[in-house]
Amino acid sequence: MKPIVIIFFACLWSASLAQTQKQPAKSEPAKTQTTQPAKQTVSPLTEHFYKKYVTALQWSDYDVAKDALYDLIVENPQNDSLIFSLAYFYYENEKFASAVLVSQPLLARNPKNIQALEISAIGYEMMGVPDRSLQNYESLYLLTNNLNTLYKMSFLQFDLKRFSECLATIDILMSKPELDTLKVVFNDVENKPKEYPMKVSVLNLKGLAVQEHFGDKAAAKKLFEEALAIAPDFVMAKQNLAKVK
Repeated sequence: MKPIVIIFFACLWSASLAQTQKQPAKSEPAKTQTTQPAKQTVSPLTEHFYKKYVTALQWSDYDVAKDALYDLIVENPQNDSLIFSLAYFYYENEKFASAVLVSQPLLARNPKNIQALEISAIGYEMMGVPDRSLQNYESLYLLTNNLNTLYKMSFLQFDLKRFSECLATIDILMSKPELDTLKVVFNDVENKPKEYPMKVSVLNLKGLAVQEHFGDKAAAKKLFEEALAIAPDFVMAKQNLAKVK
């Protein structure tokens, strides 16, 4: 969060200084002077609240830093970086409802704001609102083409019982060569976090979706076995295979 606000203030201050330096000398023609852009300035209140923000961070008083962010936003309501800083503050502190609410003005101004979409998607998911989370992840994927986002979409679609969509998403994932290079973390047989190839999790999810959507236990069994051929200790596939035998 800290670098975003520092960048905001530094840019605003630099713009002001640059415009001041660009002002024409008195000996230049009046016509030239009138074509110069208007000088930008940092208001005394903005400078004060920024110093308050930085000081609060230095002393690890994050509640005061948050208050200073609100003050900065009131003084600079059109500055998206400040609003995003506040949304990220709430996200980091697991106040997901506030994170989602703060991200909405950013998305109203720019529906393609990738950072706001991500915070909104995760926030809705953590709040237990999977349909809204999925909407945001779908928008995010269209902008980024990121396989991790597509992976997240497949699980949300399954949880929402949108099995045909889930299977279509999985097919897209399976068609991507990059899938073989990606890792996910699940607990192993000793209940300890362990990295597994993402493909293992995708095969397991496809087995579940095939079973739920088509009732095809044979096809599901084959998919669970494929997952275990790659990672024999993948607990979820072992459990699901045991259920269909």
